[in-house]
Amino acid sequence: MPMYIPDHFKESHPERVAALIEGYPFGTLVTVHDGQPHVSHLPFLYERHTGQHGRLSCHLARANPQWRQLTEGQTVLAIFQGPHGYVSPAWYAAPGVPTWNYAVAHVYGVARIIEAAADISRIVDKLTAVHEARYPMPWQSNLSEEQWAQLPRAIVGLEIDVTEIQGKFKLSQNRSIEDRQRVIVQLRQSPSTIETELAVLMAAKLQA
Repeated sequence: MPMYIPDHFKESHPERVAALIEGYPFGTLVTVHDGQPHVSHLPFLYERHTGQHGRLSCHLARANPQWRQLTEGQTVLAIFQGPHGYVSPAWYAAPGVPTWNYAVAHVYGVARIIEAAADISRIVDKLTAVHEARYPMPWQSNLSEEQWAQLPRAIVGLEIDVTEIQGKFKLSQNRSIEDRQRVIVQLRQSPSTIETELAVLMAAKLQA
């Protein structure tokens, strides 16, 4: 299930791809059952140093039928969308056409359903700790052991042992350095946070 990636947009540096996954962890889980695609939008935890290529963890609502359709050892796809934005040809020094710049990572792996209360709690704890770490006073769980034990009634865990990661950073690499710099200048002036983040990523790629 390869993603179309022209050579000049292929991002092979593992640190840059990992930074995208960790910086934009709200991903899209894609599975196929009976020839039909099924999709859920979920926050993931990426443990890049676990296993050969890392591990993704998340949890789904027990009422979500997608997890019941997974078989042990099935390959699944998680998609992570980084910063993106429209690029006007008016920004170029040389003639061009409108386009869209973006950065994405496609992560393939072998899925494993987690239903034990202790293991689900571990996944929830890790996800919570990562996202609470940005706050000066991180939230501390006040759930009782009994309440934690009830988690499997509401959610199931999912661990994905990563087998392949494809990174595509389409950041005007097919344009001249002057045009790339002009695009960065315009994006930096945007009122959109996601477009200013795109400018940062473009500048880093230009300097790499």
